[in-house]
Amino acid sequence: MDIGKSFSFPFQDERWLSKSLIGAIVAAVPIVNFAWLGYLVDLVRNVMAGSTTPLPEWGDFGNKWVRGLLLTFASMIYAIPAIILACIPLTMLGGFSATQQGEWSDQLGGLFAGVGGIFACLIAVYSLFLTFILPAIYINYARNSTFAALFEFSRIMKIISEELSKYATAWVVSLLAGIVVGLVVGLVTGLVGWIPCVGWVLAILIGAVGSVYTFYIYGHLFWQVGAAQGKPLSPSTDITL
Repeated sequence: MDIGKSFSFPFQDERWLSKSLIGAIVAAVPIVNFAWLGYLVDLVRNVMAGSTTPLPEWGDFGNKWVRGLLLTFASMIYAIPAIILACIPLTMLGGFSATQQGEWSDQLGGLFAGVGGIFACLIAVYSLFLTFILPAIYINYARNSTFAALFEFSRIMKIISEELSKYATAWVVSLLAGIVVGLVVGLVTGLVGWIPCVGWVLAILIGAVGSVYTFYIYGHLFWQVGAAQGKPLSPSTDITL
């Protein structure tokens, strides 16, 4: 795995800045931002195909948007267990609060506060698990080109298990990169924000581009794992929805 290349590859594209600015604008607009996830799928295919300039063009916006919508829908389905875990203690606490009063109410409130803490830990663990498997889900979707591929659990787990050390490395590095880039962007935006008139505009743009760059790193790290496992892909091949 070439970790260094994941940080440098965007700058090999002579139009990296314009593509990144477009991506930052798209990612910042609600509903429209589904297209950003579709753009990442194109990035997946380019990296796995060995393209010398993996950053995709922003053409075919409608197809990107639909792919991103499907990925968002699938992510919501995967999040259902966390939603259920969050609702159970709230529902139980609300029911007992409505029927109990006095000392028993205080005791039950303390009990369910503890139960709520346990469920919060379970939600955190499951959410961390999702961050670990989502890249494999995206890889399988890009490789097999169908919506059903988002739920092919055996193939998804095989992607992780076949290159577990590389996959885990990509996961850890992407998390650390997100923290580091976030700190740097926060420092820079804090400095330029003091510039009269244009400072806040620059701060917003720098923050948006920093977020896009973090996703570039994230994508390239994991797509290297996908490239090592799957058959070569053509970067121009359309995905069947």
